[in-house]
Amino acid sequence: MKTDTIAAIATALSESGIGIIRISGEEAIETADRIFRTKSGKKILKNVESHTIHYGFIVDTKESDEKIIDEVMVSVMKAPRSYTAEDTVEINCHGGILMMQKI
Repeated sequence: MKTDTIAAIATALSESGIGIIRISGEEAIETADRIFRTKSGKKILKNVESHTIHYGFIVDTKESDEKIIDEVMVSVMKAPRSYTAEDTVEINCHGGILMMQKI
């Protein structure tokens, strides 16, 4: 059975120091890998172990040079060992309404 992959802001949509965006579902890791880059510019999330956290950047893939949107920490939890029993990625970014909505 195929289920939807969803992304949602998981913290209050307000001015804050940190915001969390959660992606959950069969394509969660692939979805996050489209916008996450390591400090050296690599896509790595599909190859990492479950329950690990990674430092890097969220980039705007619409820009040809992949302009950096924010500096983040990304947690990867693979099914079935996650809150939802699905693949889950949590993006810990800088807080604030505009930043979380852009990501």
